[in-house]
Amino acid sequence: MQSAGRPRNVNPRELGPARGFSHATVAGDTVWLGGQIGSDASGRIVEPGDLVRQYARAIGNVAIGLRAAGCIPEDTVKLTYYVTDVAVYRENLSAIGMAYREVFGRHYPASTLIEVRSLFNPDALVEIEAVAVRRP
Repeated sequence: MQSAGRPRNVNPRELGPARGFSHATVAGDTVWLGGQIGSDASGRIVEPGDLVRQYARAIGNVAIGLRAAGCIPEDTVKLTYYVTDVAVYRENLSAIGMAYREVFGRHYPASTLIEVRSLFNPDALVEIEAVAVRRP
């Protein structure tokens, strides 16, 4: 456990360069993970136009960020999904669910799905934020 004090930013190299933001912030036992997209370590989208593959990469990136901040996926208490097309998300629920379970298993924290017109990276179709509580 981190003692009370100043928040600490965490930016693992595997998540690409953090310019003007941090991938994660730790304050006490709480970890806030900034939005993760389906990008590689260079910050490039892995599969433009493919929601399922972007989702799989994004949820994997969430796990990377959580681990770098001292958590595991099962420590997650909240996930927020931003998608550019809810209909496409629904059409691919089975494949998305499989990708989710590969990372999170059967741990299902509180979640919200929000459709947005676009994301900061114009090739991104999904972005995932997480909040987790570190275990003692």
